[in-house]
Formats: sequence, C-alpha cells, structure tokens
Amino acid sequence: MRILVLGAGGTGGYFGGRLAQAGVDVTFLVRPARAAQLAQGGLRIRSPLGDADLEVAHATADGLPALAAQAPFDLVLLSCKTYDLDSAMDAIAPAVGPGTAVLPILNGLRHFAALDARFGADRVVGGLCFISAAKGGDGEILHLGHPASITFGERAGDVDSARTRAFAALCAQAGIDHLCSPRIARELWSKYSFLAALAAGTCLVRASVGCIVAAEGGRELMDALHRECLAVATAEGEPVPEAAVEKARATLTQPGSPLQASMLRDLQAGHAIEGEHIVGDMLYRARAHGIDAPLLAAAWVHLQAYEAGRA
Repeated sequence: MRILVLGAGGTGGYFGGRLAQAGVDVTFLVRPARAAQLAQGGLRIRSPLGDADLEVAHATADGLPALAAQAPFDLVLLSCKTYDLDSAMDAIAPAVGPGTAVLPILNGLRHFAALDARFGADRVVGGLCFISAAKGGDGEILHLGHPASITFGERAGDVDSARTRAFAALCAQAGIDHLCSPRIARELWSKYSFLAALAAGTCLVRASVGCIVAAEGGRELMDALHRECLAVATAEGEPVPEAAVEKARATLTQPGSPLQASMLRDLQAGHAIEGEHIVGDMLYRARAHGIDAPLLAAAWVHLQAYEAGRA
C-alpha cells in the first residue's frame, strides 16, 4: 500500500512517521519550507513511546502530479485543521485516482460532506484519532502524553474491505494502536460528543477540566454540556454506548485534571480555531432536532466573539 500523508505536523507527522519507520511506503506532501527542513534534518519524533530520527520521502504541490502518475497512491491520510480543508482538498486532488482512498482523521463530522462532494463518498473512509502532538520550534514532532491511536472503518458497504484490512495490517506492522471498526459512525459520535463538550466547556471558562470542576457548579456544567451533546448523537441515530459515556464523563469531570481542549490552547495563543466545525456544528444539529442546548449556545457565542475580535 502506497500512502500519501498531507503535512508533517504533529498528527500527520507522528502517524506517518511511525508508518515510515516500519518500512511502509509513505510520502509526505508538504510546503517548500517544510520540505527543506525534512531534506536537511529528516523527520524527528520525540515521544514517550520512543524517539525516532527518519529520512522520509516528501513532495511539494508542484511535484505531486508527476509523482502520482509514476505510481498511484492507494491511500491519502488527511490530517489538517478544518478551516484549512478547502486548500487541503486542492492539495491532495492530484493524488486521488480511481483506486485511491481518502482517510480523514480530523475532528468533528462536518468535513465528510465536503470530502464526499469533492472525491465521491465511496472513496472517503471514516476515521478519527486520539493524540496530543505538535510541531516544535525546530520542526520536531512532539508527542505529548501516551495515547496515540487511529480508528477507521468503512462508512457504507463492505465493513471488512480490502483497503481497511490492508491499512490495519500496516498499523500493526508499525506498532500503532488502532481499531478497524465495523461501526465507524458510532466511534465518530462517541469521540465527537466528548470533544464538543470538552471544547465548549474549557473554552467557555478558559480553564482546564480540573480548575472547572473545582469551582462551585463546575462539575454540573461539564456534565450538562456532555448531556446536550449525547442527546444530539441519539437524535442523529448513533446513541453513544453507556461504557463510552461513563468513560467520557469521568474524563470530563476528573478532579485535578490538567486536560483542556486543543482549541483552548489555540484560542489562548491568538490562533484560528475550529469553533464552527466542532461546537457550532453540534449546536446546529441540536437545533435541527429541536433539542434545547443553552450551554452549547453560550459557548458558541463566546467562540464567535473571539473570532470577531481576532479578525
């Protein structure tokens, strides 16, 4: 299986790097400055699961059409911020041939409609990941903490497809914690309901989970936010299993936890955020089903005000 990874930042750099480390045919599609960085110092991963210094194949947009013509790509691993999705789709388009699958590991669900419209729903595999990673000042991939897993699966048709089996085998070869799920929609909603509550809560209060639950009414706030999101999942036809609900709720209300959404880190740094794709979209879905979600609404007002002030 020949894989193209969009970008060599925290998430794509980590998972693509682990695959390349195991000998998988991986090429990173990067901007010229990142290409120069990779050519000079390689891809460097710093992780509690093991460091790595790798020479990796990479290409820029100018060289991608010729590269794809020489040998088609079987899979594109798409990892980007959702506000960059349009440019990301333009970038990978030359590599998406008749037999190419696109595996997005973005947050939320809204991106699937755009990817389906651009490449065809039959080419787009469902996917998500759990990792906290970033690109360091010298271009190194910094894996923060131990979780680093990918979940993927067919959204329709044969849930035991050849392409998902092949990718699962490569993940196993690379030692990547992974799940090839026959119920990828349920997995996506389990993560999305958790993430939307985490992002809404920590951004609204601008504090970690531990700081929030230490405040009077804080635990009830996080619990209520999660319940709003779970109600949307149920209305969408994918109720979150009780075991996943309990695990998420424990994480969202854990005393002393330093956990905060990456959206809060972006907000505090003055960067663009995925507010509409995660919190806004959850609220829009709630309203479409007639679900009252006042806490999501308050968080969405806050995020809009931040973006307006930033602009």
